[in-house]
Amino acid sequence: MKRLHVHVAVDDIARAAKFYETMFAAPPSVLKPDYAKWMLDDPRVNFAISARGAKAGVEHLGIQVEDAGELADVYARMEAADAPVLEEGETVCCYARSEKSWVTDPAGVAWEVFRTDGEAAEYGGGAVADSGRLAMTPTGRPDSTSCTPEPAAQKQACC
Repeated sequence: MKRLHVHVAVDDIARAAKFYETMFAAPPSVLKPDYAKWMLDDPRVNFAISARGAKAGVEHLGIQVEDAGELADVYARMEAADAPVLEEGETVCCYARSEKSWVTDPAGVAWEVFRTDGEAAEYGGGAVADSGRLAMTPTGRPDSTSCTPEPAAQKQACC
């Protein structure tokens, strides 16, 4: 079963975590000094916030899948979309070990598709974007040197 993923950049992690804990009537399932995540079943969403220097607001959206079959299905749809796909493969991001790929929609919204395999002790790295779109290498392939596709002025590690 798939789960919608929403990641919001915040200026004050403690204040935002308290707000969302109240909104969702549940404590975060992961709480770090710069990151918090709620794995909600009603609504079925992986909602994450982070204070890592990105401009406050919705950072990216995504689809989290539970198994390799679902991942292959959503990857096939990403490939069929008219946009370059950044295939990260196995990576560490947001204190988790995952397999993921990225695509940017025509409006510049970054979408992540991933399957999580377990926890990680570090925040990690991943994909980079330029002006809200996936950054491209000189050969026309997506660049994969940091985690969330972010505007070029704010490039830094992870999602």
